[in-house]
Amino acid sequence: QLQASGGGLVQAGGSLRLSCAASGRTSSSYNMGWFRQAPGKEREQVAAISWRGSSTYYANSMKGRFTISRDNRKNTLYLQMNSLAPEDTAVYYCAAGLNYGSGYGLPHPDYWGQGTQVTVSS
Repeated sequence: QLQASGGGLVQAGGSLRLSCAASGRTSSSYNMGWFRQAPGKEREQVAAISWRGSSTYYANSMKGRFTISRDNRKNTLYLQMNSLAPEDTAVYYCAAGLNYGSGYGLPHPDYWGQGTQVTVSS
């Protein structure tokens, strides 16, 4: 089970940190990632991290602004988002899966959490 939290309303240029608590099968042995879906758009991958946390992947538009991390002792995944822009407004989902690569992230997650809304005002 995956439980995302930390979304909210923030002004452009601001920051938010999302968290995703994992339990059961989706704990430390799974690679994990963040996805987002804006209104009227397809879901897109934001970032992913290997199960040990030693490898990360970022979508191009997120590089330099977002940082993914995990704390396996707490079974928690994080996404630090800085320099937020209105186009970052979306529902953000955490996910877990076995298939991961530093060049492509988490293409086919096995488990999904519920989303958390992030709204960036201009």
